[in-house]
Amino acid sequence: MNLAQIIEPHPDGAAAFSFRGDTVTYGELRRRCAAVRLSLAARGIAAGERVALVFGATPEFAVAYFGALGSGAVAVPLNPNSPVAEIDGELRAVRASLVLVASDGSEAADALAEQLRGLGHEVAELSLLDGSGQPRRTGEAQGIGEPQGTVDPQANEPTAPIVDREPDDQAALLFTSGTAGSPKAAVLTHGSLLANIEQVELRVGLAALANDVGILAVPPFHILGLNAVLGVQAYVGGRLVLLERFDPATMLEAIASEGVTVLAGVPQMFAALAGFEGATGSELSSVRLACSGAAPLAEATAERFEQKFGVPIWQGYGLTEASPTVTFPDLSGRRQVSSVGIPLPGVEVRLVDPDGHEVETGDPGEILVRGPNVFAGYFEDALATSAALDRKGWLHTGDIAVMSDDCSITIVDRQKDLIIVSGFNVFPAEVEHVLEAHPLVEESAVVGVPDDTFGETVRAFVVPVCSIWPEDAAAPEGLTTEDLASHCMRHLARYKCPHSVIFVRELPRGIQGKVLRRAVS
Repeated sequence: MNLAQIIEPHPDGAAAFSFRGDTVTYGELRRRCAAVRLSLAARGIAAGERVALVFGATPEFAVAYFGALGSGAVAVPLNPNSPVAEIDGELRAVRASLVLVASDGSEAADALAEQLRGLGHEVAELSLLDGSGQPRRTGEAQGIGEPQGTVDPQANEPTAPIVDREPDDQAALLFTSGTAGSPKAAVLTHGSLLANIEQVELRVGLAALANDVGILAVPPFHILGLNAVLGVQAYVGGRLVLLERFDPATMLEAIASEGVTVLAGVPQMFAALAGFEGATGSELSSVRLACSGAAPLAEATAERFEQKFGVPIWQGYGLTEASPTVTFPDLSGRRQVSSVGIPLPGVEVRLVDPDGHEVETGDPGEILVRGPNVFAGYFEDALATSAALDRKGWLHTGDIAVMSDDCSITIVDRQKDLIIVSGFNVFPAEVEHVLEAHPLVEESAVVGVPDDTFGETVRAFVVPVCSIWPEDAAAPEGLTTEDLASHCMRHLARYKCPHSVIFVRELPRGIQGKVLRRAVS
């Protein structure tokens, strides 16, 4: 098996992607992926080697993703908007053999490629666009052919077959905060990713159809965009509208003009659409299903959205380590906005107390998940893996929920200190490490605070070095919140950077001397 084979059965002429007004068919997609397989083989990329993909939501990402998987390589999707220092650290953490980047002619793309090369990484460019912004000839790829040239399947038809892999073989590494500690790479296998797609397709009402039109507004380096949207649509042979970046006006126009039928995203996306004053309310007339995930959906957001567009939002639950979907409502029943539904077919869920005993119906307990969709662990991190996966294969999520008599689950809390900003995970320790690298910062504590736009934002409580904050001064001398903002922006993705900074003279500590994050929020 190989997950890349999910694009193989569909008719050559069926539309796979719509992008900037143009269409890529499944036949074209397969030919372009074959070109990638051939060029990776020419570069000596062996099965199991890591190939990083630094793209936005464009056809290039899909070609690079399915092409890399088909070659037997392990795909590592990364955020193209992250600081180079962060991308560099992630590449080194997984020991990537090659970095594929977009080649769209922009200064930003060219600069990223050169910066990564300057740091010692092997970088190749992939572009499906010519200088005018129009699609290149079918299958043409730039920079990922043999080192001296390009690959054009029309001139030299590639013959590199899809490499057979075992279900337990690594398919993708996605960086996540995990259940504890700093960000690490979750190992998703060919079997776990395919299993979750098939589990979604077994849920009546949630299952995508070949005539469905989806829209990808969630970045593909996020598991929701990668497997729950791109993976599912490619599996059924549906068409996917690709948006390079999210903004309400562009998305509403695309939904209406492209006849989108399935809308999946994070709560903040739905909040932005509901709050967009330019919307008439008719833009979503083609949508049959709206799904929210990655972060808790506020009831007020769901109500405003349905009132404006006449489309209910159904909330599910998942996490990167589950590939990602764990639960989703039974669409034949009454919708409960606060509920994330029931387990998908083939997914086992238990709620347990701190001693590992199952709790009674209606009592809170930690969510444990088991099934073929559960990840294989964290890349080369046995300690973190053992903390997340027990010997019986149960994934300990750190999320607290209650279960009703009909097995419907409602999330009530999180054990971990994870902050979720617009559906993206931020682990406080990573931000604190960057803050404390500033020469004028003694220590810090980072917490999440509720926000109507982003769900949560990052707030940092910072203790400056004592020499710059005299007892009689109202604020530190020589250190401002702007200084720290600039410092963080050089080392962290924007969504991880503190939205607010509060200077304090000391942080609250427990009896063992550990900083109590919850006490400063």
